[in-house]
Amino acid sequence: MMPITEEVHAFLTANAAAQIQRDDEYLDPADGLLHCKTCHGLRQTVIPAPGGTGFLRPRCLCPCQSAAEKQRKAAEEKRERLERIQRRKAHGLQDRRLYDCTFANDNGKTPGLTAKAKRYVEHWEDMKAGNIGYLLWGSVGTGKSYLAGCIANALMEQEISVKMTNFAAVLNDLAATFEGRNEYISKLCRYPLLILDDFGMERGTEYGLEQVYNVIDSRYRSEKPLIVTTNLSLDELNNPPDTAHKRIYDRVTEMCTPVCCSGVNFRREKAQEKMERLKKLMND
Repeated sequence: MMPITEEVHAFLTANAAAQIQRDDEYLDPADGLLHCKTCHGLRQTVIPAPGGTGFLRPRCLCPCQSAAEKQRKAAEEKRERLERIQRRKAHGLQDRRLYDCTFANDNGKTPGLTAKAKRYVEHWEDMKAGNIGYLLWGSVGTGKSYLAGCIANALMEQEISVKMTNFAAVLNDLAATFEGRNEYISKLCRYPLLILDDFGMERGTEYGLEQVYNVIDSRYRSEKPLIVTTNLSLDELNNPPDTAHKRIYDRVTEMCTPVCCSGVNFRREKAQEKMERLKKLMND
């Protein structure tokens, strides 16, 4: 006689428990198996018993149970995905105001620029393979940072890691981690996409320019795409004031395709709207 192992004993015990009829099921005399009262599907199946000693009737999922389990798994996967995206945003975005920089929230006033930003996301694999970035340049308040934030959020929604920061924050971090500068820069270069906001607004000290060059050059050598936003004009970028700026600007213009952001100053427009609302409240 075949010895009963712990696994077999557990299986037999579970099978015995499977015979207990629940309130939401019934025993069909036609096949002697438990059925679901809702969908009338099988709640039991028939399999050979261990050792060929007959048959067992273990439980199985009926169609409505299977559908409910599928929905539960889908909801769990969605929750886990959202948590991963939130973690990426927490690590990748320099401040929480960028969370609202999405194509869904776009005001529709610069359709051409928005289309360029969307195409970058849509063709991300080609951009990554070709090491292609954007240089979003133009005057203050024309939506450069917003467009860059839209790209960052859209890619993170696809579970692609993006780092969006500025050199003021980078230089502060480097100053605080003297012994770990190389590792800090290497970490920036590990992101599939790096976005540097407000380029050209950082401190123009010899130390600052050297660190800016180290970050830009390291990104260049990593052969990964870079997006830069700047208030500098193309003329300023093509005609730098000295050698230190020239080697930085040359790297940026080589890596990034220029996209001119011109038009209404949205910050000024928003400030005017607030002023008008305040006037109305005061008059009321």
